[in-house]
Amino acid sequence: MLVDRYDRVIDYLRISVTQNCNFRCLYCMPKIPFDEKINENLLSFDELFLFVKVAIDAGVRKIRITGGEPLLRKDLHKFIKMIFEYKNSIDLALTTNGFLLQNQAKLLKEAGLKRVNISLDSLHAKKLIKISQKDILKDVMQGINAALSEGFLVKLNCVALKGLNDDEICDLLEFAKAKNIQIRFIEFMENTHAYGQLQGLKADEILKLLSQKYKVQALEKSLNAPVSLYKADDYTFGIIDPHSHEFCDTCNRIRLTADGLLVPCLYFDEALSIRKAVKQGDIDAASKILQSVIENKPEKNKWSIKANERSTRAFYQTGG
Repeated sequence: MLVDRYDRVIDYLRISVTQNCNFRCLYCMPKIPFDEKINENLLSFDELFLFVKVAIDAGVRKIRITGGEPLLRKDLHKFIKMIFEYKNSIDLALTTNGFLLQNQAKLLKEAGLKRVNISLDSLHAKKLIKISQKDILKDVMQGINAALSEGFLVKLNCVALKGLNDDEICDLLEFAKAKNIQIRFIEFMENTHAYGQLQGLKADEILKLLSQKYKVQALEKSLNAPVSLYKADDYTFGIIDPHSHEFCDTCNRIRLTADGLLVPCLYFDEALSIRKAVKQGDIDAASKILQSVIENKPEKNKWSIKANERSTRAFYQTGG
């Protein structure tokens, strides 16, 4: 079992398999041209898997594959199959923008993937073009439908933004309800890589908008879950509010980047590299690095320490 110095059990590993993305969303990487491919010194799937085995043996029970856009990584289903075959009880999930999902959903399901979170920030093509800087609505909708057809447990992620999609909060909730899937509204996570004029809706503002149409009530928060759950009449939705102290109190997550950095907290720049250890096949060294990162996991994110602190880490490196 992995336990940090604040007695939090760390059993959730998020793995970013690439920094590259086929969108240029305003809240993530709007300054990078589409024709500019981020140079990556990627660990191979075999090297990543060596560490995954160390983490699972130490007590990790949940693994989420992220990016960038993870479906850009060639043969991702093979990596997922490696994890599933090592321990099929692992809660194995994927976060994706959905653009490439239609053609990969079946392979991913057969490989052992269980759950898929798909980004959907608007139901209108022109708004999505403004947010992602690409015409994406048709492909994302096809990706959502493909995931549902394959029997995945699907959730939708929506970054709530003032002046962009704040007039669609109720419509997005209704869309998710009609699909019988949960939507989670995410507070904009301030970072130095985002479009500078962007402003997000805070949790109370999202709830106020929804309360104009629905009877909204808070549900009991699940231990370790980063999402706070609510009822809008008879439908359950979520809000991810990283500005809240409670977001950190029961944090059970660590993150591994595609080039081998093991990151204890999304909003701190400190990290240790497992690159040398896994390239040498040194399980003991990889295990010691894991233990060190757990021991030094901070109690709170930077927002809890200094008001208006902006993360300098690019979220496409660590998977958000």
